[in-house]
Amino acid sequence: MTSPTQRTAPARLEARINPETKALIQKAADLQGRTLTDFVIASVQAEAYKVIERHQSLQLSCEDSEAFIEALLNPPQPNDALKSAASRYKQIIAD
Repeated sequence: MTSPTQRTAPARLEARINPETKALIQKAADLQGRTLTDFVIASVQAEAYKVIERHQSLQLSCEDSEAFIEALLNPPQPNDALKSAASRYKQIIAD
């Protein structure tokens, strides 16, 4: 068990970039009054949250939203494939 005074060593991330890109990132960091490392970490973390959010949310067009609501309010009758799948599922659960 880790005591409150013990800390996990930080993970390391390395990247090789061309001098022009480094200068650009350094200038942006300087404008924000951050170190290069702090700027890179904050920027990458913010982008990671955006990417995760985009992949975890579902956005429907107006037409898709209406079709979804219609299917919820007036569901179609189950077809043969669905009935067969439900039967197989019940069989698996019973075993």
